[in-house]
Amino acid sequence: MSSFDKYRIHEVAKDLGTTSKVITEILTKYIAAPKNHMQVLETPELDVIFECMTQRHQVASIAEIFAVPEKKPKEEPRPRQKQGAQQASGGQRSGSQAQGAQQQGGGKQQQPQQQAQPQQPAKKQEQKPHVPKPVAEKRIIDTRGSSSTTTNLSKYDEKFEKLAGGRGDKQRGGKEKINKNKSRQQNLATSAKRRQEERNKMQRLHLEIAKKAPTKVSIPDEISVGELASRMKKTGAEVVKCLIRNGVMASLSQLIDYDTAAIIAEEMGCVVEREVHVTVEERLIDDHADRPEDLEPRAPVVVVMGHVDHGKTSLLDYIRNANVASGEAGGITQAIGAYTVEVHGSPVTFLDTPGHEAFTSMRARGAMVTDIAILVVAADDGIMPQTVESINHAKAANIPVVVAINKMDKPGANPDRIMQQLTEYDIVPEEWGGETIVCPISAKTGMGVENLLENLVVLAEVQELKANPNRAARGTVIEARLDKGRGPIMTVLVQNGTLHTGDLIIAGTAVGRVRVMTNDKGQRVGEAGPSVPVEITGMSEVPRAGDVFNVVGDERMARELVAQRKEQQKNELFGGTRKVTLDDLFARIQQGELKDFNIIVKADVQGSAEAVRTSLEKLSNEEVRVRVIHSGVGAINESDVMLASTSGAIVVGFNVRPDNAARDSAARSGVEIRMYRVIYDCIEEIEAAMKGMLAPKFREQIIGHAQVRETYKVSKVGTVCGCYVTDGKIQRGCKVRVLRDNVVIHEGDLASLRRFKDDVKEVPENFECGMQIEKFNDIKIDDVIECFVMEEIKR
Repeated sequence: MSSFDKYRIHEVAKDLGTTSKVITEILTKYIAAPKNHMQVLETPELDVIFECMTQRHQVASIAEIFAVPEKKPKEEPRPRQKQGAQQASGGQRSGSQAQGAQQQGGGKQQQPQQQAQPQQPAKKQEQKPHVPKPVAEKRIIDTRGSSSTTTNLSKYDEKFEKLAGGRGDKQRGGKEKINKNKSRQQNLATSAKRRQEERNKMQRLHLEIAKKAPTKVSIPDEISVGELASRMKKTGAEVVKCLIRNGVMASLSQLIDYDTAAIIAEEMGCVVEREVHVTVEERLIDDHADRPEDLEPRAPVVVVMGHVDHGKTSLLDYIRNANVASGEAGGITQAIGAYTVEVHGSPVTFLDTPGHEAFTSMRARGAMVTDIAILVVAADDGIMPQTVESINHAKAANIPVVVAINKMDKPGANPDRIMQQLTEYDIVPEEWGGETIVCPISAKTGMGVENLLENLVVLAEVQELKANPNRAARGTVIEARLDKGRGPIMTVLVQNGTLHTGDLIIAGTAVGRVRVMTNDKGQRVGEAGPSVPVEITGMSEVPRAGDVFNVVGDERMARELVAQRKEQQKNELFGGTRKVTLDDLFARIQQGELKDFNIIVKADVQGSAEAVRTSLEKLSNEEVRVRVIHSGVGAINESDVMLASTSGAIVVGFNVRPDNAARDSAARSGVEIRMYRVIYDCIEEIEAAMKGMLAPKFREQIIGHAQVRETYKVSKVGTVCGCYVTDGKIQRGCKVRVLRDNVVIHEGDLASLRRFKDDVKEVPENFECGMQIEKFNDIKIDDVIECFVMEEIKR
């Protein structure tokens, strides 16, 4: 509308050669009724008017639109003025003749000149429309002049040109503007029609191309049937029919996998491409493979495994020349330890794992991050359950095993019996033609330890262990705990790359920067290379033991990834819906009758908390279900007591104590807090507490039989039977069975027991009595009433 500001209805009608009523009817029919003929029109309204008028006034051919009209010669605009000029010239001629008649001769020579001269100014001056004719005649005609008298007509010519020329330009300008508006309107109507034709042509062209070229469909790993139909530009019914033809019954909202969707798409004539989603984790974490020229030798990581009290920590104690075992409760390792030891000038990293059965997951983690496993077996005990479990962990991790037969200093040690037992688990010693190194040692005296270390170094050299120290660090969280003064602390083993102070780390759902790094000797270090265990502070929360940590560069993306992982864990915990099958339907219905024993577990380190949780949940049986509703690291606080109070749980603390606020809150709420330092005591006491919760068991004890000799019908009471006690005794309030030909007819309660007319507590053998059975009247003579009581069995 920039060039048609305030283009009104009556102006459009005038320019299109029609009436305002016609334009108003068009607007009323296709857009909206205008207020009046002075309404200003917008561009969309003009387009509709031009399109409608074009449709109503079709042309025979396109040539008529572009034909140039012939220009007519301009007519003289002053015919009346010319006639007045001729009359004036006639008057001049008559006057000159009368004057010439008086002069007789001289006037005749002057007559032609006088006739010619007044005609030129008369033609020009009489173009002025506002000058009266008589005045013009009087001013122009001069009959008294002689041949020397002349009129200066040039100034009149200039004045006339200025007046007449300016007005003529104005008149021509107005007409040109109208003609220009008309031509613009015609061009607009023509261009709108041309644009519509081009659009229709392009649509037809696209349809033809789409029919010829197959549709490309990008399909992810899972896609709904409706989304697949939308991407293939097909209807949902067509896709469902195709699925049914291929033997898949699916609705529009149901998800199908990539393979099924690809088969359907190809069958319907589409080109399939696999849609690859680049996650935040893939963009953030650098996991490219190292080039062989970038790899450098690294120290081996050795895990020490075996049964509880077989001497694992004592062996490491001798190797490190530090007394670790004496500082542990009950003499058993309850947290994983990582140490670096120089063996013949070569560094070796040792991981000590607990041997108790509760620490299965910690042994599995230790095996997965190490290169060599030392299996410690006591010469006096032999192969024990956790020894077998350690063997299986090592085999699952596909790492070589070195067997150390410990306690050889004890009398009665028999290494041959140990090797014989090892062969039952596919571990054949080298002395017997196998590949497993077996070293008899004594961690107490140091016998054979040097030989064991030499074999470790040789085995590590054979494996050619290498890593790339010149890249972002990656490793595994060995242990994590919450320190009261320093916050979350985690022990990590760097497996590749180099970890520096200040690096941004993401481990599971924890993210943070490395503030302080401490090695196994308690010294602060600025960097840690491959196979080096360090303790790190600076994390946002306590990660889980076994989580993989990575050094990343973008903190915003790292926190976004942590948020996604937390949401995923939350969905797995609360949002996971189990599908019901016929196999577990009845079991799930019966779960409504179970008793829940809720426990809150707090421990000093994450690995111990997991071990206690796993052990307690194993105590569940078919009548009592143990539920660890919360487990964590750190001291028992008031929030733990509040959770226990609301859920009816007890709090179990492992190597931790409650703070003052938690102790006071527990006393007020009546919440029981149990604290332990050895896992054996914890399991035994919880198991004893569970036995008090078990539903009591009952057994049936038959106390006597009575034979029906007579029956009596008593109104408003029912059937009363006269009986004879054949054996045992009949007690009031006992349960009875009615036997007819040794077939149970009814089982219920004894309503009343009388002897003569008196109510009695019991009737002994060989006595008669009257009995009435509650809610049962179909008693006949010779029926036998069996009386019994339910007796509780002590557990």
